[in-house]
Amino acid sequence: MAQRVLPLPRQQSFCPPTVPNPFVHPRRLSAGDKLLTVLQGIILLPLRAICMAFLLLLAWLFASIATFRHPGKGSVPLKGWRRRMIQTTLSCLTRTLFFVMGFQVKVKGKIASLREAPIFVAAPHSSFFDAIICAPTGMPSIVSRAENLSTPIFGTILSSLQPVSVSRQDPDSRKNTVTEITKRALSRGQWPQILIFPEGTCTNRSCLITFKQGAFVPRVPVQPVLLRYPNKLDTVTWTWQGYSLKELCVMTLCQLFTRVEVEFLPVHVPTEEEKNDPILFANRVRQTMATALNVPVTDHTFEDCRLMISAGQLTLPMEAGLVEFTKISKKLNLKWNHVREQLDTFAAIASASKGGRIGIEEFAEYLKLPISDVLKELFLLFDRNGDGTIDFREYVIGLSILCNPANTEETIRMAFKLFDMDEDGTITADEFASIIQSALGVPDLDVSMLFKEIDADETGKLSYDEFKDFALKHPEYAKLFTTYLELQRYQLDMSEKDDFQPSEVKHSPVRKTTVSETTPIARNKVCPEGTEEDHSSTSDKKDD
Repeated sequence: MAQRVLPLPRQQSFCPPTVPNPFVHPRRLSAGDKLLTVLQGIILLPLRAICMAFLLLLAWLFASIATFRHPGKGSVPLKGWRRRMIQTTLSCLTRTLFFVMGFQVKVKGKIASLREAPIFVAAPHSSFFDAIICAPTGMPSIVSRAENLSTPIFGTILSSLQPVSVSRQDPDSRKNTVTEITKRALSRGQWPQILIFPEGTCTNRSCLITFKQGAFVPRVPVQPVLLRYPNKLDTVTWTWQGYSLKELCVMTLCQLFTRVEVEFLPVHVPTEEEKNDPILFANRVRQTMATALNVPVTDHTFEDCRLMISAGQLTLPMEAGLVEFTKISKKLNLKWNHVREQLDTFAAIASASKGGRIGIEEFAEYLKLPISDVLKELFLLFDRNGDGTIDFREYVIGLSILCNPANTEETIRMAFKLFDMDEDGTITADEFASIIQSALGVPDLDVSMLFKEIDADETGKLSYDEFKDFALKHPEYAKLFTTYLELQRYQLDMSEKDDFQPSEVKHSPVRKTTVSETTPIARNKVCPEGTEEDHSSTSDKKDD
């Protein structure tokens, strides 16, 4: 096939991320580690469980006293002796609790006061044990699910910290949460400091994923807090794939000790530019933290986790859902529900292949077309890394950049006009077969199954509404059609250049391959030579 030179290079920002999956934690306990854990656990586990229960009951008692008959139920800040009790007794009990659990905590850096930084932003968030930050910071408020406040004992302790509650049943929950964080951050000391994990979900600490904007919308100084667990055996990382909560708790309690480092970086005071752009503010703080941790940053976010779970339910590898949702949604203006629907289609195509990727055979079978030069051209446009397969990320980007823009009303009308060779307002099976066979260069191609799929009312003729409805549901065909036209223009341009070449060049040994021969009616009717501007979209033309 005569390869064309793409007019614009592909956007490097759409290349797959080089970091490993941040939402998995492989099970790496060797036989020796398991044996040692069991032997230590026989003694440590029951003793630690008893001490933990006693400390939690004691914390519940002090929390109940501090919140007893307090007006407002979280809408009014604790003051006076109530706040001092929470800051001193609960902070001391939290330190003791983690000590009993075997944690050796090392604190670095200077902790900012409430006046200096109303908000702490902590990362990477990889475990429920990250709550250890609360002890050295004087038990700040946190962001928590509303359901947690109703749990026995723990709910009372959590309520005494006056958390910013998030309700998943409330459609305005995200907006209300940001509003509450802003109100408290600007309260001039009436509310305690707020501790936020801006990643919004747990990772394996191999990178920093996208920071949510909630901590940066108030436009106040924030203090970055780093978490490290420098242990030979990792029993604390809690991700979407890996050990369960109960398994991690038991394994951690069975260890002699677990090291954790908490480092407080200098306060980040936002510039005027950052105050006006929370995304920029968040990204700069994230980059500062990533540099100190010596880890990369990615545009993965909680939505990628949801896509991972959906991929698993569709019997695809869970990694298939990792599309760096923040990046592609921002650049391509995609909504999560729309991407989730595309995952269903992708799973249907990839079900015949192994590894959750689409090869050209599955691609051709889905389109009910043979493998031809034109189909290969379209497949190459999807296959961004050139490995001969299409993963879900490439599929989403291909539909958004290549197919959906090509599937306009104008393109659909132009395609219908091309197929309607006798201009009677309908497309017969013979007309449809004639153009498809010519476009793909396969004279004996049987397209009856594809025709029947488009012919919804089974009349043997395609109306414009039927044609349009099918095109809107299958945008790949629109790009297949425009790719075919672009190839024809390319062949015409090459032929015209050959006409002006000297004979010794014209008859050089280099052989040019003709893609297909179109009927004169189709070419003159839809794409007159030299009269249309080449609107090729074979390269990504969106600004990076």
